[in-house]
Parts: sequence; structure tokens; C-alpha cells
Amino acid sequence: MREVRLEKNQMLTVTIEDLTHDGSGVAKIEGYPLFIKDALPGEEVRVKVVKVNKKFGFARIEKIEKESPNRVTPPCPVYHKCGGCQLQHLSYEGQLLFKKNQVEQLIRRVGKLETEVLPTIGMAKPFRYRNKSQVPVGYVNGKLGAGFYQKRSHDIIDMDTCLIQDEKSDAAIQEARAVFAEFYTEPYNEVTHHGDLRHIMTRVGKSSGELMLVLITRTLDFPNKPAIVEQLKKRVSGVTSIVQNVNPNKTNVILGDKTVTLFGLDTITDSIHGIQFAISARSFYQVNPEQTEILYQKALDAADLTGNETVIDAYCGIGSISLCLAQKAKHVYGVEIVDQAIHDARKNAKLNQIENVTFETGKAEEVIPAWYKKGIRADVLVVDPPRKGCDENLLATILKMQPKKVVYVSCDPATLARDLRILNEGGYGVSAVQPVDMFPMTTHIENVVALELK
Repeated sequence: MREVRLEKNQMLTVTIEDLTHDGSGVAKIEGYPLFIKDALPGEEVRVKVVKVNKKFGFARIEKIEKESPNRVTPPCPVYHKCGGCQLQHLSYEGQLLFKKNQVEQLIRRVGKLETEVLPTIGMAKPFRYRNKSQVPVGYVNGKLGAGFYQKRSHDIIDMDTCLIQDEKSDAAIQEARAVFAEFYTEPYNEVTHHGDLRHIMTRVGKSSGELMLVLITRTLDFPNKPAIVEQLKKRVSGVTSIVQNVNPNKTNVILGDKTVTLFGLDTITDSIHGIQFAISARSFYQVNPEQTEILYQKALDAADLTGNETVIDAYCGIGSISLCLAQKAKHVYGVEIVDQAIHDARKNAKLNQIENVTFETGKAEEVIPAWYKKGIRADVLVVDPPRKGCDENLLATILKMQPKKVVYVSCDPATLARDLRILNEGGYGVSAVQPVDMFPMTTHIENVVALELK
């Protein structure tokens, strides 16, 4: 690529060739990539260059000269300001294709594999799917506001509704904000580290209809606390649990270590594949229960259990996949580094009277070899790691132990591709990759893939 000379504020007409992982359009000026927010492949757009680096630049749309047939009008009134969604301007069919293409490119470029990527499994109704909402609060034009942060900032966009959240969450957040405003509660200020209310969070049990309201505060005590709780009990429709989480730290991490129940039970319940789960304020639980049913079914299909297998779930969380696997396996062993999650997993096993499971706290790469020394041999090993992918020591452990089959559930296609390459080079054949759209209107995508020892 020869050197291309672009200048800030320069006007250009370009053709969009592709989308990046974050949904920005890509145009190339003699090989030089120009990233353009909200532009779609195939479009011709008049743009203004806003930033120029040595290897790439950024531009802003001034006018769309030729529009993509996949362009739609975003239904959300604050979409272009809010940072919660990235793809509302792209038709849902276009989103599913974009996610499939993204996975394909990463599997080939990073994974060095020619593995088939199947069509993305989407939703019939790709809105109102999230069962969990957490929004910061702060002053907006002198009044108490609650909403997501504006893109690339910590300025709160005050909003009445979010189209990807459960409607119960919307109503609960708005009523809670009104109650706190009436009591002149001071919102938390990130700069001064003063104020009382940091975030409002909701959790909804889709199958049970239960609603948990979580108040995230800087200190345990705050002005008018008993009166506020009484008003929330009366005015938040359908609330079954009010919980306070205390985060005294100067941090952008939302939840703190201390949680107290102010009203109702410590948990709400939901179900996946007929299994009941008790969900606390701090529990990890999939945010899209409808698609989770599909995701877990694909994982079960990939495991192809007969009832005679010993299974290890290497990132078991609260036991959601483990307990589904236990219905089909001889015994399931789950390991998770978060002690509270293991506590929840054991509680969920007892709740469902499932006895062929063992849960242990610790690092998977340390606990699994210890099990191996005790004679525990996994026929199937399941991993559902965080975005950073599997720990390299865990991958080494898998290659050493050589379970017959590995089922990989991933929330990040880049780290999935990296890990598949390592496992493939270590002797595992890779089946087709199945993308499942757990997060419509965003760029995130989950995948399930089975690997078998050659």
C-alpha cells in the first residue's frame, strides 16, 4: 500500500466495502482503511474526514448518495446518541448475515481453519429480549436522570424506554427514578466521589414473572432510606424483591461486594430446559432466555450424550449448562473461580433435586488436573469462557487429558478462533460453527462448536 495523503476535514465520496467487528463501515482509499460509523456495505457516501492516523482514519457521514437495501430507520429515538446498540440501522436479516460473515472471517484469518460456519440463528422478535438492565443515574439538565451512557463518554442519556430491555424493567426504572427524585436523593458523582445512588438495576424472571429491583449505592445508609423503600414497594409494579448493593469504591465496576435484601427474597427464579434457577443480584445469568434455550440445546446436541458419560464443565458459573448436561450424563463436574457462583450452582442443583453433579471453586487449570489425579476422566469437556477465551493453561490441560470431545460455547469469535486453532493443532477435529444471536441490535454473537479427538 502506497502512502495516502488525507487531511482532517477533507470531503470525499467513498464506497463502503465491509463492516468492522464494532459495526462501522469500511471504505478504502488506495488500500488505506477509512472507518465510518453507521455506513453500510454497498453504500456510496459523502464523508468528512475527522481523524487521520498513519495506517487508518475515521470519517463522518455527511450525505448518503446511494443507500443500501438493508438500511432501515432505527426505531429507537436516541439510537444515534446511545451506546447500547450498534446495528439498529441495519435490517435484522442483514445483522444475521453480518454476524455469520464476521465469524467466518475470524475462523479463517485467526483460526487458520476452513471450518463451515452455519447461518446465524436469529429471533422472530429481536426486541425486548434482555432480562437484566443496569443504568447509571446522574443529573441531566439539573434533574435526576437515568439511562445509558452516550457513545464514547460518561454523559447520561435520560430515556423513558429501551427497546432491547424487558418492558417491566423500563417501568421499574422510571418509577424508581421518580421516587428518588421526590426525595431529592443525590446521584453519585464519578469526579468528586460524592453522592448516594450510583445505578439502578433490574432482573426479570421470564418464566416466573418475578421482578428484582437492585439499588446500587455508595454507602449502606443514605437519606430517607426506609421511606424510599416503602414507596418503591408500593409504586414499582410487580416488584417481588428489592435489594441494595453497596459499592464504596472509586471505580467504573458497577457492583460492590456487599449486598443486602430490603424487601422480599434474596433471589428471583427463572427456568431453562425445565430447570429452575435461583438468580441473585450478583449472579451471572444469560440475558436472553429465549435464545439461551437454543444455545444450550445446540451445546447438548454437540455433546451428544447417551447417559454413560462423565462431563466436565470448565467455566460452570451458577451451573446453568452443567445442570442441563446432568439430565443426559452419568455425572457432571463443574468448576468456577467465583465462590458465590459455586454457592449458587449448588443451591440450584438442590432446588432441582439433581444429584449427579459436583461443583468446586477454583481455577479450571488447577482443579481439573487434581480431579484427573483422583481418577476422574472426562469423556466430554465443556467450556464457556469469558470474552478473553480459555486460559492457556486450561488449553494445555485439555490437550494433556485428551477428552474424546470438547464442546466450546463462545461469546467472542476472535478468541474462539484463536483457541480452536490451538486445539486443532493439538489433535482435535473441528465441526461446523453455529452462531446464535443472543444480542440482536448489537455486534455481539455467541457460537457453539464441537471438537473431537482425531
